[in-house]
Formats: sequence, structure tokens, C-alpha cells
Amino acid sequence: METRQTPQPIPPPPGVINAIKAGMDIISSHLSVLLLPLALDALLWFGPRLSVQKIFSALFEQMLALTGGSLPTEEMTAAQKLMTEWLPNFNLFSILRTFPVGVSSLMSGKLSIANPLGAQSVIEVGSDAGFLGWLFLLTFLGWSLGGLYFNWVSGVTGTRDAASGSGRAVMQTLLFSLFITVITFMIGVPVMFMLGILGLINPGILQVAMFVLALFSAWLIVPIFFAPHGMYLRGQNAFYSIYASLRMARFTLPTSSMFVLAVFVISQGLNYLWAVPADNSWMTLVGIAGHAFVTSALLAASFIYYRDMNVWLEIVFERLKPNTAAPQT
Repeated sequence: METRQTPQPIPPPPGVINAIKAGMDIISSHLSVLLLPLALDALLWFGPRLSVQKIFSALFEQMLALTGGSLPTEEMTAAQKLMTEWLPNFNLFSILRTFPVGVSSLMSGKLSIANPLGAQSVIEVGSDAGFLGWLFLLTFLGWSLGGLYFNWVSGVTGTRDAASGSGRAVMQTLLFSLFITVITFMIGVPVMFMLGILGLINPGILQVAMFVLALFSAWLIVPIFFAPHGMYLRGQNAFYSIYASLRMARFTLPTSSMFVLAVFVISQGLNYLWAVPADNSWMTLVGIAGHAFVTSALLAASFIYYRDMNVWLEIVFERLKPNTAAPQT
């Protein structure tokens, strides 16, 4: 006769607030991890501005010449606004802030051309080849710095299974980021093409398609958010880290979605506060420091949450296994 053991109760999943609080506490004790985001913002604020206005102004003129200056009024207005308001202030160095792995930066999202020391000096990109060269160089440099930053933050959280060398972290980050970029282009270009066709056929169909696409994108946010974490916490390669994130999201999507939503609301909400001071005011330093601390703390919290959630999943799987005791006579 066999007796089946009573299954042990399943503990509650890790709390979102507890993880965020732990991340704040850890970064408060390891302020050195703020050096990279502070250095990047200092470069974007006080350093030279890498301008691409000359290249894109020439491109705009060529486009007008090809169309005979007969662009629709709405498109012409949008193009002129882009050329006169956004492009003159755009800094190509802001590409150093890469996604999803990258060094956090407040100034990369601001079109700042002034600082308390005066106006920024300007370096003009003079050719298409130069633009492509800068684009690739800054992107790969941003990925590399992002790998170092993520590896550094994961190290101070004490959640890593084993020490991961900086060289390996950078290599896996480059592989991961390149893979994500290729997949994004392979999927994004056809999707945008199809949306354009649907918009020409029927605007109503386009709105339905956009709604369905938004729902699908929301489902992908969690696995994309945690996709690189396994590389720094468990020394996984880029592809297995993506698989581990998909596996975690499959079983924890509601709770993990709440964590990602909380991170987004906190970071984006406070960004409005950090951006209040004028670009030429020294008070912007307070915003830069606050942004670096909060974003680093939220990154640390994500590593803690990822570790705790995977530990919780292991406990759940273990307790859900069918258990039978030894036969009794």
C-alpha cells in the first residue's frame, strides 16, 4: 500500500515593493555604480555636440528636388518642423544610450545645446560615410558600456551565482544586442510595411491592427525586460538568457508585469521632475544625480526580483511534483 504525501503549501511570489526597496538600499551603499551614468550625462551636457544637420539638410533638399517641391501640406509641415526644431539640437553622442542594455542617461532624451559654462561646441559630421561610421562606433561603444554597467550593478546586489568577468559580460552583451537588433529589423520592417498598406486600404482596419499589435507588444515587454539578466547573474550565454526570460515570463507574467509597470511609472514619472531645471542651470546636476540613483536602484531591484522569482519558481515546481512515500506493509 502506498500513501501519498500531503503537498506542502506554495509560498507567495516575491513582492514588487520589497524588491524595489532592496534595490534602493543596495545602491545607497554602493554609490560608485553611479559613475558610468554620471559620466555619460556629463559628456552629453558639457561635451561637444556631434551634429548631423548638414547631412540631413542636404537629404531634405534632394527629396524636395525629386518631388518638385510638391509634398502634401501635412508632410511638408512635419518635415520643416523636424529640420528647424529637432535636427539643429540633436546630438549624435546620445546614441551611446542604447536599449535594452545600456547606461542610463537623463541628458540623452533632452535636446540640450547649452550648459552653465556656455554653449556647446559643435562637431559637424560631413559625409554619409562619416555618419554611418559614427553610428556603428557609438552603438557598439554604448552596448559595451551597457554590459559593464549591468555587470557592475548585478555584482553589488549579491545575487550572482558566480563572478562573471567584465570581458565575458561585454562579449555576451554585444551578441545579445546584435541579435535583438537583427530580430527587430526583420520583424519591424515588414510590420511597418503592412501597416502602411492597411492605412491606404482602410484607416479603420489600421486602427484594429494597431490595437492587436499593442496587445502583442505588451505580452513581449516582460521577457524583453528580463532577457539580459541571466547573462550577468548566472553567466548564461545570450541565447539561453533569452530562453530563461521567456520561461520565467510564461509562469509569472501577471506579477512580473506589475514589476515592469512599477519600474516604468517610477522612472518616467521622476524624469519629469529631473527635467524641470533649465539646461543652463547648475540645478540640472541635481536632476542628473537623482536620475542616476533612481535608475541604478531600479536596475538593481530588477536583478533582485529576477533572482527571487526564479528561486520561487524552483520551489513551486519542486512542490508540485507528484510525491509518493515508500510502500507500507
